Amino acid sequence: MALALVLCAARAWSGTLTIKGSDTMLALTHRWAQAFARKHPARSVQITGGGTSTGLAALEAHAADIATTSRLLTPSELARLTARLGATPTAVPVARDSVVFFVNAQNPVHSMTLEQVKGVLLGDLTRWSAMGGLDRPIIAYTRENTSGTYAFIKHRLLNDEDLAPTMQPLPGTGAVVNAVSHEPSAVGFGSLAFARDVRVLALRIEGEEVLPTAENIAAGRYPFSRELYLYVVNPLDPDTEAFLAFVKSPEGQAIALKAGFQPL
Repeated sequence: MALALVLCAARAWSGTLTIKGSDTMLALTHRWAQAFARKHPARSVQITGGGTSTGLAALEAHAADIATTSRLLTPSELARLTARLGATPTAVPVARDSVVFFVNAQNPVHSMTLEQVKGVLLGDLTRWSAMGGLDRPIIAYTRENTSGTYAFIKHRLLNDEDLAPTMQPLPGTGAVVNAVSHEPSAVGFGSLAFARDVRVLALRIEGEEVLPTAENIAAGRYPFSRELYLYVVNPLDPDTEAFLAFVKSPEGQAIALKAGFQPL
């Protein structure tokens, strides 16, 4: 769900720093913007979500100064934006995240193999009894196809196969988590930072149950970790440059940690 934040103050300059994109990063960017505004009260920041693809489209249309993305651009996207903008967009890593699979807290299934997860997303597995759970139909939720999280899982896990048409798209990981928390037979995926009142499934990999702990992520054992990015176009204006410097500063990285992400 898109959330808009406008931080305004009396200012001696005429522009507004506009940031659009990833719903996964929306609340985090909101926090960064609030802290940035306290340090720079003469500046204005406008934030909207809508998904990674929405942010990239806004950057391409000169409707955003910064696009927030939960994935890297594809080669075709990079070529198109470079041609349109006359410069190659730059990816600035700003935090780390893990995409996880949520089930209802009452679900007796605590882990799944990668093949089982893939089977659920492709619609090949339709009942929890196939994973040792109750004999109930699986209700599966996904992110919208403008989402970087959707694209990440489609590419990384499904080798770019389409998700099953029976999967129900929801606008944002928060909506996915809310739906799963209220439906005993549900499963969904999204950012680990949103895991509240649901269970995060362990992934059974080579006989070992792997959770997205900091140790497993650092060791490369959890397969769905990723970096989060701010995409910008050079040359940077002073306000964009100041915002990037703040986000990458110790204070900005501490905000990322408090929001449930991993600092760089």
